[in-house]
Amino acid sequence: MDNGMDTRRTTRALATEAVHAGRDDLAGLGLHAPPIDLSTTYPSYDSRAEAARIDAFATTGAEPDGPPVYGRLGNPTVARFETALARLEGTESAVAFASGMAALSAVLLVRGSMGLRHVVAVRPLYGCSDHLLTAGLLGSEVTWTDPAGVADALRPDTGLVLVESPANPTLAEIDLRAVAHACGSVPLLVDNTFATPVLQRPVEQGARLVLHSATKYLGGHGDVLAGVVACDEEFAGRLRQVRFATGGVLHPLAGYLLLRGLSTLPVRVRAASANAAALAARLAADPRVARVHYPSIGGAMVAFEVHGDPHAVIAGVRLITPAVSLGSVDSLIQHPASISHRIVDADDRRDAGVSDRLLRLSVGLEDVEDLWADLDQALGTPSAYPARTEAMAQG
Repeated sequence: MDNGMDTRRTTRALATEAVHAGRDDLAGLGLHAPPIDLSTTYPSYDSRAEAARIDAFATTGAEPDGPPVYGRLGNPTVARFETALARLEGTESAVAFASGMAALSAVLLVRGSMGLRHVVAVRPLYGCSDHLLTAGLLGSEVTWTDPAGVADALRPDTGLVLVESPANPTLAEIDLRAVAHACGSVPLLVDNTFATPVLQRPVEQGARLVLHSATKYLGGHGDVLAGVVACDEEFAGRLRQVRFATGGVLHPLAGYLLLRGLSTLPVRVRAASANAAALAARLAADPRVARVHYPSIGGAMVAFEVHGDPHAVIAGVRLITPAVSLGSVDSLIQHPASISHRIVDADDRRDAGVSDRLLRLSVGLEDVEDLWADLDQALGTPSAYPARTEAMAQG
């Protein structure tokens, strides 16, 4: 929809875009804070013109010109977030959904509607993404491979190559440029939830689609559920058509919270990443920890395998919250084999590096000494465990 924003591309730093993208028209409207439009429908006295706009949307999926039509076609508040996220990821467009899984489902439905139901994917992925593909719930068929095998796994009916880097929960990293080259004309979708555009912009390395569980770092405060796909306008049009037909729309209040979250995204990610790097180094030197996984690009996620009982660590934290999800201002810890990746077959889970002793830590903005004190007491007595045998593993 046309919300009156000046979307001309200018060269501005990421921190500036994070604060101003999606808000460029506010001063002209006499506003400082973005408004929240909660309308589900909008008045129109020219039904012939409405019919033409609906026909145009049905043909291309382009946002209707003029005033809004209906909440399932689009919303001005959500559109502000979409504009901002596209600017941060360096894409023409972005399309927001009610959750990250709704966003991934829409991508699969778009490709499936074109008869391209085969997906090539690299493990590990987020557990529910893995399950969606493996179970064929949307009629898709998946071939799992390692990054070097992507080209050989492609078929005439391959509609998508899906990777996550850094990956959930092992933080394994993939050479996105090499994978994009191997994809040829098949779109590469990169789940960029962990890295965010602060650390990595996949389209600059050849990806066509960038997926976010916006629930995580984009929102950043543990109070919004959302997903978004950043992409070119042609693909965005198809995604909007699927969103309209299936109803996986984002609520305007969530769109407002996400736009607000983006304004502090660079500051939050960099501060939390500094904490995470410090904790990763301490964990790597601790005899109670068997192995630490921390990405070469940095970030606020740390995964580590313990010699002792991982469930005891979960039960022992007091400052850090034992909970699913990640990317909040406060620190969260969980046991992937029990929760986020429980739905993945146990053998597939272990083959992807998700061991039963692996813990995933989402590092927040607390003082790093307080965080370490909490981990230290939760890990238990050092003498109970053998000396370390492995160094910190990046990726």
